[in-house]
Amino acid sequence: MDAAVRTSILMAIIFAVSQLGAIAMASSVLGTEVRLFENPDDPLVPLYYIAAVLLFTLATLYIMKKRRENVVRYIFLGAVIYTVFFVLLVILARVLNDLAGAVIALVATGLASYYLVKKPEWYVIDATGVLMSIGIIGIFGISLSILPVFVLLIALAIYDAVSVYGTKHMITLADGVTKMKLPILLVVPKKRGYSYLTQKPLTEQLKEGDEREAMFMGLGDIIIPGVLAVSAFSFLPELSVGGVSGSLLVALGSIAGALAGFAVLMTFVMKGKPQAGLPLLNGGAIIGYVLSYLAVYQDLSLGMTWLW
Repeated sequence: MDAAVRTSILMAIIFAVSQLGAIAMASSVLGTEVRLFENPDDPLVPLYYIAAVLLFTLATLYIMKKRRENVVRYIFLGAVIYTVFFVLLVILARVLNDLAGAVIALVATGLASYYLVKKPEWYVIDATGVLMSIGIIGIFGISLSILPVFVLLIALAIYDAVSVYGTKHMITLADGVTKMKLPILLVVPKKRGYSYLTQKPLTEQLKEGDEREAMFMGLGDIIIPGVLAVSAFSFLPELSVGGVSGSLLVALGSIAGALAGFAVLMTFVMKGKPQAGLPLLNGGAIIGYVLSYLAVYQDLSLGMTWLW
């Protein structure tokens, strides 16, 4: 099997496992007390979130332009470490008890922090990224109902396309992330012996025409389409179809649609040029959701709650 195809399949498996793990987390350990937003039906909430993302991105690019990469690295690492601790704490506190969960989460986060700072190899980056993805997908999925999630996915797909093909600032950001070895990418090597520690910046590699030794995917490309699957599982009405929950079937349909979008995306990625992932991934997730919802619930509301 071709190395690029094998790597794409591995990446698709990680993509699916992260979203399925988030559904499992939402069904077993996440309660309404960890919701991020008071009103999950408010379609304006995603717009506030997108505005915050845009401001944070611009601030990050400005700091990088001033050659203060260490400041960016510490900010990202701090956010990652906090997220890892929070996700582990939520999971372990439910499985064990508050004290034992807090102690184990603290120790595990400390170990992860050590390796992220001292030896951020690809497997450390990936393990941290998958854990973060599961937690963030799960928490956002139970915090936003279907309509706000549609707004979020459509708006971010447009933003991703503009930032990659138009302003190209997302390529600059990804280049800086690989240079600083920040754990906000999924890294899947094409061959044995690959080391992320020696990975060249992406733009430099493209200019030199070197063959890529690994494939990369931003965690946002995993997280954002996955939010729709968890939202479907959490907010759609109870309905049994052949003994299986209708909300679970629609969630799985959304994941299947996102995977179809992923397959199309990989055909472009294999040509060697940076691609905007969210237009295809989010589009696939939405199409998969719509088709599976119509098949299961057989109404045109698409499970949306309208505030007007």
